Amino acid sequence: MYNLLGYIKELSEHNRLKKTFDLDAFAADLKQGLYFESSIPEGYGVGSSGALIAAVYHRYVSNRPNPGSLDSKSMAGLKNELARLESFYHGTSSGIDPLNAYIKSPLLFSGNGEVQKASIHLPVRNPDFAVFLLNSGLKRETGPLVNIFLEKVKNHGDGGIDADHLIGLTNQAILSIMDGRNRDFFHSLKGLSYYQLNHFEPMIPQGFHRLWQEGLEDNQYYLKLCGSGGGGFLLGFTDDFPGARKKLEKKGLEVIPVYMHQMT
Repeated sequence: MYNLLGYIKELSEHNRLKKTFDLDAFAADLKQGLYFESSIPEGYGVGSSGALIAAVYHRYVSNRPNPGSLDSKSMAGLKNELARLESFYHGTSSGIDPLNAYIKSPLLFSGNGEVQKASIHLPVRNPDFAVFLLNSGLKRETGPLVNIFLEKVKNHGDGGIDADHLIGLTNQAILSIMDGRNRDFFHSLKGLSYYQLNHFEPMIPQGFHRLWQEGLEDNQYYLKLCGSGGGGFLLGFTDDFPGARKKLEKKGLEVIPVYMHQMT
């Protein structure tokens, strides 16, 4: 983490951070053997760097904001601050992962830059509904894949990614699950999964395209990328978890439930 310390010091010297870090304390702790212990695997698209940045921010910013008392404007400002810090790892960052780790709550981001805590109404009446992670067993680097995505967005007229269409599909899925419209949620999610399969080919882990397609064909599960893709975890949704789990594990894949009816 010495390189991260140097990066934060450089940002501070150029007045690019709103908050003041206790860099002397950070340096002293590193000298004493400070390390970050986390259950989040690196390079798997589930926010390992975001969790680290949130932890460093929480520990070394003396006048840090209280996560429970932040309003929408304050959260938006904090997101930008955390994005500058996480850019050390990816070259560019939205700031969403570290903000989510810091706030410890589902967050809703609007097109005008507002951020607010969100309530999600998952279909708890369906005992077979589940959100799960599928382990690809492949580690990847975020930066190069982000650059591929940006290039595809730039060239969407030539078979690339139409950002407006992608945002529309994502918003439909988000709003439907927030409103508890579970049938609409799965319909929107299927559209999003299908779009990623057809336009995010380089980001889908090698060997998983057919598995992704099978879920869309039999409607037993739908997959989407975590983070920039390329490896790591895939995020899965199903209203038949016993059947989906049996099918996927039979292929030798690790299925990790994130949300199930039994967890509520």
